[in-house]
Amino acid sequence: MELCRLIAILFLSFLLNGFAYSQRYPNHEVNKLLDVGIEYLLNQNYELAKSKFNILDKKYPQLPFGKIYLAVVDITKAFDYGEEIKSEAISESLDEALELSEKLLKNNPIDIWNHYFVALSKGYKSYLKVLNDEWISAISSGLSSVNYFEDCLEMDSTFYESYVALGTYKFWKSRKLEFLEWLPFFDDESEKGIEYLELALAKTSYNRNLAVVSLIWIYIESKNFYRAIAIAENELKKNPINRTLKWALARAYEDVDLRKAIQIYADLLNSYQSIPDQNHFQEITLKHIIAQQYVKIGEKREALRLCDEILTDNRLTEVVRDKLSDRLKRVRKMNKELIE
Repeated sequence: MELCRLIAILFLSFLLNGFAYSQRYPNHEVNKLLDVGIEYLLNQNYELAKSKFNILDKKYPQLPFGKIYLAVVDITKAFDYGEEIKSEAISESLDEALELSEKLLKNNPIDIWNHYFVALSKGYKSYLKVLNDEWISAISSGLSSVNYFEDCLEMDSTFYESYVALGTYKFWKSRKLEFLEWLPFFDDESEKGIEYLELALAKTSYNRNLAVVSLIWIYIESKNFYRAIAIAENELKKNPINRTLKWALARAYEDVDLRKAIQIYADLLNSYQSIPDQNHFQEITLKHIIAQQYVKIGEKREALRLCDEILTDNRLTEVVRDKLSDRLKRVRKMNKELIE
């Protein structure tokens, strides 16, 4: 389950967080709309974010930015709230974005941004296929996206936006294919992936938040928990209510300070409980995670209380209950073990 969440986070984090010295699209108004929209997105103001990206799409219909980030809002909100993904509408936006991107690239193949647009569009299309369990097609689209990011670096080695996607790809490809390391063609690029992401952390504009989230989870995977914590806490100073960063920070603290992890997870729980008309998916998920941490520190009464709250919650729809079926089985198992 944690790996599934990780995969989703890495794709969802193609966000903007501008710095003056980074690459910027050569249009001031486009950049301003992107910056404001992404600021809203980072702070979970989804309707305001969508309004900015709608303006961007209407004022600059020849650019794919608006369509790409309208899709990003829908994906991010659904993931954050634990809702069903509106796959058909998102797919339509991304298909239109890719068509625009490929047309721009055909008309002007020497413009690096046109290569970047194709890479970004294909990357999100790949993620949508992952959500729909179309794994073979997703891998094909993902590799194609990586190739276009590599094209950007061949054109300009200082186009740091590409280092984010390539760094993430190199690390996880190497880490998840370690069982092939005995083969002569296998090249472990995990360290190169971290190097790319650390560079992107300092230099990127449009994908800086992806570099941040990717590095946090990579350092957790590598058991470098203190580096993961340092990055997360530094970023939370800029976006203190960002739930994606808080979730990653809490996970990092699980291997350093369980009580601190519980505190951060509890803050997340309070944040979700304050959302009106929510479906309670993340609330149940977090209560289970917190209960697991209480078991680890021997506070079984608190763990049992949370299990009871989960199992007696009658607010869940059948759709949400079905999505949580595996977790609810584990909660019932934990509840039984705590009583015995």
